[in-house]
Amino acid sequence: MAENTMNTTTVLLVGVGGQGTILAGDVLAKTAAASGYDVKLSEIHGMSQRGGSVSTVVRFGSHVSSMICDEGCADVVVSFEALEALRAQQYLKKDTGSLFVNDETIVPVSVAIGLGTMPEAAEVEAQLEALNAVRIPAGEIAREAGSPKSTNVVLIGALSTVLPFEENVWRDVIAKRVPPKTIEANLAAFEAGRAAARK
Repeated sequence: MAENTMNTTTVLLVGVGGQGTILAGDVLAKTAAASGYDVKLSEIHGMSQRGGSVSTVVRFGSHVSSMICDEGCADVVVSFEALEALRAQQYLKKDTGSLFVNDETIVPVSVAIGLGTMPEAAEVEAQLEALNAVRIPAGEIAREAGSPKSTNVVLIGALSTVLPFEENVWRDVIAKRVPPKTIEANLAAFEAGRAAARK
């Protein structure tokens, strides 16, 4: 039976190993499920332990038969790092897709060991602007919220502003998913991410 993609929302989360993309995908999937949607989740770890690219696809709707995200399929792309946003841009739906980007650049391993070069910062900025990216200083916001490791939760907060889930459902899932001692700081990071996305 063919899937009705009109009733399916696709979110692609991309980043670098260690940034918390997998936890963010898990929170999103659990929030969608708690909101009554059928959910499919797919993770590609790559060389995540070595700082390589990591991506997570979460698809939700009344019925989701596939977890595949083809080019031009993603309703939302959340990038935990600027260069990963550019690498993933072909997956974003043209004209209607939303792109949230952590305003931070991580030097890839290939560049660090002299096997590649970084694009100029102005070039990256121009490309993100052309994509209508919502750029969020998630690391800075996480530190201000008292939880430097909660960059991913700041980006979840930004993402929450374009998805049809109640805020209290997001908060409940986050509270159950993060370590008990960090709940308050993570919820503050979530709220700050929501506020940043709405500026």
